[in-house]
Amino acid sequence: MRKIFFHFVLSVSAEAQQPRKVLRIGYLSSVDPATESTRAEGIRLALRELGYIEGQNIAIEYRYSEGKADRVSELAAELVRLKLDIILVAGGILWIEAAKNATKTIPIVMVGAGNDPVEAGLIESLARPGGNVTGLTSLTGKLSAKRLELLKEAVPKVTRVAVLYEPATPANVLEVNEDLPVAARALKLTIRLWEVRAADGFDRVFAMLTKERPDGLYVAGSPLTNANQKRIVGFASKSRLPSIYFNRQFVDAGGLMSYGADLADSYRRVAIYVDKILKGAKPAELPVEQPKKFEFVINLKTAKQIGVTIPPEVLARANRLIK
Repeated sequence: MRKIFFHFVLSVSAEAQQPRKVLRIGYLSSVDPATESTRAEGIRLALRELGYIEGQNIAIEYRYSEGKADRVSELAAELVRLKLDIILVAGGILWIEAAKNATKTIPIVMVGAGNDPVEAGLIESLARPGGNVTGLTSLTGKLSAKRLELLKEAVPKVTRVAVLYEPATPANVLEVNEDLPVAARALKLTIRLWEVRAADGFDRVFAMLTKERPDGLYVAGSPLTNANQKRIVGFASKSRLPSIYFNRQFVDAGGLMSYGADLADSYRRVAIYVDKILKGAKPAELPVEQPKKFEFVINLKTAKQIGVTIPPEVLARANRLIK
């Protein structure tokens, strides 16, 4: 009897000493580590709430393309060679495409693609993606009319708006050619498009904007604008230019206003996808989700600094005010 008990204790303790499998997650970002840190940390915390702790039962491999589209394929291939369990893609269509071209077997979770992944040919349908890609689509461009409307309501004297966009981002092209002109006409606004193709193009555009002196600035969401967040916000602030952005991170950095998908909610939902896939769900059968919650954020410190008084009825609609 004592022998059996001793044998049982030994096998239990041997089992307890077996290291648990560490799941390997790849993280492909369109920006640099500093700009990505808020989103990456948000996703890490959301994963922790579901029991996935970095350094214990998950290891995360990060690759940053720093807004350079020509580096994406090489970084995606690098991640695939690491034999990961799952890849998170924090970037637009080009980034998701690069990951999909690099592997047909490793599950890929979109952290919030800017334009329609069905239109882009990445998935068969939102309800049934059909391949190894699933996750969130953030509808960045589809919210452009609402952003322009909020800018006009917050600063009624605005009549001429400069639109900063990246022509290499398909969602931006759609936004500036189709969505924004319709919204601008309805609001009796004049929009002027300014394209930026690389990081060294910002200074030239900023110099021309200083001469033109528009009343407002609209920044379209792209890897390049994301990677140059501080420069854009700094220019708007120095020029006392009321500005609106596609996500809260710009407003946290000193931008005036943003309207977009609720980031905290998006991070939680990304973690849920990871959890389901690591537990055996197939990406092909996990529906791609659109945002369910949106947030309107205003930086009151910036408003004061640039001499703008936002009407009380607009302030009342904000989800968050930075004072």
